[in-house]
Amino acid sequence: MGCDNWRMRGKSMAMDVKRANTLQFALIVSWLLCAGRVFALDRFAALSMIESGDDDFARGQHAEVSRFQIRSEVWCQATNAPISQATNAVVALAVAQAIARERCQVFETQHGRSATDFEFYVLWNAPARVDNPGRVVRERAERFVNLVERP
Repeated sequence: MGCDNWRMRGKSMAMDVKRANTLQFALIVSWLLCAGRVFALDRFAALSMIESGDDDFARGQHAEVSRFQIRSEVWCQATNAPISQATNAVVALAVAQAIARERCQVFETQHGRSATDFEFYVLWNAPARVDNPGRVVRERAERFVNLVERP
């Protein structure tokens, strides 16, 4: 192979390296721009984390079941699914979403707006006290907001 061929091959390889470096740089920049929101949780993931630490078999002191700590009487009002299904994360999520949807609709009717993340947690934990939550519920609601709105 002559010197001209090696020179051309070297230039081609240098261009490939430059393209690869540019692509790698673009991927890193994209990741950094998105990283701020990557660790924020949706409402139900945050709710599960706060209520039970994502434990599908958690049992509360007031007969709460599932990772969302749903009172057994509320579970039975919200679904025909047997309470034995509370350990199934998919079923528990569907029931939690149905309960939250109903509570949020009542809130919207009464307040003329959607619930904030803080109010969403209070609606979940103490719906009758949404306008004036107690200290413990307020502190947990603040933790919930931190998980959902993590910058």
